[in-house]
Amino acid sequence: MDGTRAERAPTAPAETLTPRPGDDTRRPGPPNPWLGRLVRIVLVLALAWAGWRYGWPMLQPMLGQGAATAARRGAGAPPQPVGAATIGRGNIRVMLNGLGTVTPLATVTVKTQISGQLTEIGFKEGQLVTKGDFLAQIDPRPYQVALEQAQAALARDQATLRGAQVDLARYRTLVAQDSIAKQTRDTQAALVATDEGTVQSDQAAIDSAKLNLAYCHIVAPATGRVGLRQVDAGNYVTPSDSNGIVVITQLQPISVLFSVPEDDIPQIQRQLHAGVTLPVVAFDRTDTTQLATGSLETIDNQVDTTTGTVKLRATFANTDEALFPSQFVNAHVLVRTLDNVVTAPTAAIQQGEPGTFVYVIGADDVVHVTPVTLGPQDGAMVEITKGLQGGEHVVIDGADRLREGARVSVPTGGPAGPAPAAARGKARAAAPK
Repeated sequence: MDGTRAERAPTAPAETLTPRPGDDTRRPGPPNPWLGRLVRIVLVLALAWAGWRYGWPMLQPMLGQGAATAARRGAGAPPQPVGAATIGRGNIRVMLNGLGTVTPLATVTVKTQISGQLTEIGFKEGQLVTKGDFLAQIDPRPYQVALEQAQAALARDQATLRGAQVDLARYRTLVAQDSIAKQTRDTQAALVATDEGTVQSDQAAIDSAKLNLAYCHIVAPATGRVGLRQVDAGNYVTPSDSNGIVVITQLQPISVLFSVPEDDIPQIQRQLHAGVTLPVVAFDRTDTTQLATGSLETIDNQVDTTTGTVKLRATFANTDEALFPSQFVNAHVLVRTLDNVVTAPTAAIQQGEPGTFVYVIGADDVVHVTPVTLGPQDGAMVEITKGLQGGEHVVIDGADRLREGARVSVPTGGPAGPAPAAARGKARAAAPK
């Protein structure tokens, strides 16, 4: 040290430093908020435009508001292949259906009317018998003896009566000659009347014995088929036996009891009052196989308040024995036939927002939704009461892929005509007219 104070050179402030060439002298500032807002607005507008351009035309047909847009989009799409039919005119049968049970017109439990030993069975189980055919025999000997006793009593009392009548004639002569008292004649007249009553009683005993003998020989009280026998020969039978000897069921003719809603009764009554015979067709429980054809016989006299239905009885000849007692069947009643009405296949009927409608194929192969009002259905055909006039081509196959204004193509051969009346529906279409 030389005694002098060394002084440090002062340092220049940082802000006074001289920047190097190429250095950026600007400091980073806060982000601009308007730029983010502008980006978001652009994104929202882009999404809205994309939704309007692509989503809205697809949504309009489902809401029923985009017919024109759908037509413009469908104009360039390939046509949809569909099946078609031509609306025509024909006959529609008004049918009423009901679940029923086959019920015999006569079911008889054959019972003995007297007590005795069953000595003979004169039928085979399942045999068809006619009224009056021999079925069984009960031992007649006790009743034959009773008949002979009654006949002997009658002979004795008749002899007594004749003697009393002779005495009465003699007493009347003597009274006329004033030879005896009138009291003796009157007493004899009373005795004759008593003997006459005894003779009548004896005759009644004879008739009763003969009737018992007839009861020993049991015959069929009705025509029908016998079931399984309930008692064998050799058993002692009495009138109190609940099962009887056998049950006879009438099969020809036979009836079906079925029910229809009470609202259908007026139209049935109108036909019956007009003298119209209503045909009835019986199908099996699956409603596919026709069993027999018959006619409506009668209607019950009151409505079942628990179900709101009325019972009807139809009779069938049942010559082939297709109907069996207590069998469940489906009965179809032909109430009336609508002639020359507009008909359409049931496959053409659609349900949607407009209600009930069909797709009508225009001349340019473009389909149009046409609301319709339906009438009665007959198998595969249904009456169109409003909406179609006949001659229109409608879609019957492939309608689930269509919408208003869609273009379609029909296979070669064009739209099919309406189904023939004889081939409509299922087997129930074969009902008599």
